[in-house]
Amino acid sequence: MKIDRRFLIGLAVATLAACATAPKTPAAQRDLAASAEVTLQTMRTKDPGLPALLDAAYAYAVFPSIGKGGVVVGAAYGRGVLYERGKMAGFVELNQGSIGAQLGAQSFSELIVFRSQFDVAKLKAGNFSLGGNASAVALNEGASKAADFQDGVAVFTLPRGGLMAELTVSGQQLNYSPGG
Repeated sequence: MKIDRRFLIGLAVATLAACATAPKTPAAQRDLAASAEVTLQTMRTKDPGLPALLDAAYAYAVFPSIGKGGVVVGAAYGRGVLYERGKMAGFVELNQGSIGAQLGAQSFSELIVFRSQFDVAKLKAGNFSLGGNASAVALNEGASKAADFQDGVAVFTLPRGGLMAELTVSGQQLNYSPGG
């Protein structure tokens, strides 16, 4: 019996999508916003060129912690904050599904930089996803200067812990909730 990869990825993403985009309480929203600010400051310290890239971008989303794990079928989930023109605009949720040779678990922070207002409008309308061709760059000094925008976005990650080996097909879905 052959199982369609798109079905499995969709199933993993749908399972994670049951979670709400924004934290439910004002205190949890403040905690997430504070966590995003600390994460952003850590990223700026790792790459002093990052502020110039963020100033030139229309928007960016900061995910303080994304958890990812898998054994053949994998999933990742995280909540973050969307900033437009440097000001908090709302909350974002990342859901990822994958299938392929994979084993392990890890956590990391992620920064998604949006080049234009058009890309942010797609996110807010619920029509934004990152395909398997989107590559994330490990954030270190100089990474922002070599930013590779694909389909209007550049993705940077900052490992936090864990170990995962994978050769997979995956997709990420971002969901937006106004707030701030």
